[in-house]
Amino acid sequence: MLDIELIRSDPEYVRTALLKRVDDVDLDPILEADVIRRKLTTEVDTARSERNRQARQIGKLKSSGADTTEAQKQAAALGDQVTAMQAALTEAEKTLHDLLMELPNLPDDRAPVGGKEANQVVRTWGTKPDLGDKPLDHVELCTRLGLIDYARGTKLGGSGYWLYTGQGAALEWALIDFFNREHYAAGYQFLLPPHMLTEEAGYAAGQFPKFHEDVYHIAEENEGGRKSFLLPTAETAILNVHRDEILPAETLPIKAFSYTPCYRREAGGYRTEERGSMRGHQFNKVEMFQFTAPGQAEDALKELVGRAQMLVEKLGLHYQTSLLATRDASASMRLTYDIEVWLPSIGIYKEVSSASWAGDYQARRANIRYRPDKGKPTAYIHTLNASGLATSRLLPAIVEQHQQPDGSVAVPGPLRAWLGTDVLRP
Repeated sequence: MLDIELIRSDPEYVRTALLKRVDDVDLDPILEADVIRRKLTTEVDTARSERNRQARQIGKLKSSGADTTEAQKQAAALGDQVTAMQAALTEAEKTLHDLLMELPNLPDDRAPVGGKEANQVVRTWGTKPDLGDKPLDHVELCTRLGLIDYARGTKLGGSGYWLYTGQGAALEWALIDFFNREHYAAGYQFLLPPHMLTEEAGYAAGQFPKFHEDVYHIAEENEGGRKSFLLPTAETAILNVHRDEILPAETLPIKAFSYTPCYRREAGGYRTEERGSMRGHQFNKVEMFQFTAPGQAEDALKELVGRAQMLVEKLGLHYQTSLLATRDASASMRLTYDIEVWLPSIGIYKEVSSASWAGDYQARRANIRYRPDKGKPTAYIHTLNASGLATSRLLPAIVEQHQQPDGSVAVPGPLRAWLGTDVLRP
């Protein structure tokens, strides 16, 4: 959520910044709602002061033995008026809040302006493996090696689902275990959150209302009709751990990570780059998250990008890091870097981690503050997150980049102890 004071004081700056990521910006309804809210706030405060004055006057009359009938009638009428005014103020506050919730975050000045075509490659690691003229794709490799059963996955869950089997399941779990151990050793707090979250969590993270239909919603009849949804990413859960809290400055930065399956209503398609496990409705991901003071955010972003890159490098995978353009990054984020692995069979890079800095956008929605020093007013924290890492595209990259001429696949070093082998063979 954007700062209403910034919109009020410099609407042209906000409008110009937002036009970098959306086609049309109309701040007039927000400014008008803000005027109404402030006017009603003043009127309510004035009426309450008058009500308090009348209450004191009635008290004096009673103590002197005077008749208070007329004064009490006036006080009752004013009380009814205050109640009506307060209701109008509550409605005005909701209107302003809902309008602000629709606005995306202001992009950082470093973000290239434009869509996907404007993304900038800022780092490349390793070289493209020499696999000959016709490298096998991950679907054929995983089928030959008995790692993934695509047909039975579809039979179980429908289109967009797959079934890890045997060494494939072991490879998937070895990846998750490897990531968890790395983050735990680095001092990140390990969290295993609920997979069903309340609607408030989605709004706080900035995924709702815009992407409300992209998640799986659940109506819990035995809970009085409470509405929940399956988490699309652990970022949503970790952010909400400290919702409506004031954090001591000395505890910042707070670093956490979580492993969860992620559930999304992916549109999908039949394009080659979406085959196999490249895009699905359920996938595994380890998520890193940091709550920081504003002055700590730049270092936190560098750390998160660096950790995601380090994991890919330890797996021996060629990749690139891209700075996302304003219209390709998430609407909640001011700056995003994607770590993208090379898929030899289709000749493109696919994202396995997005490292993003939200500034105070999510903190305002989730009402997370910190107290800089005793006696000073509270301020909003900054939030950052990065996949560390998502596996559904990593496993295809591993089998494709590490495939051998005889159809086997070399197992990356960090995963060998868990799998008990250096090579996967049919």
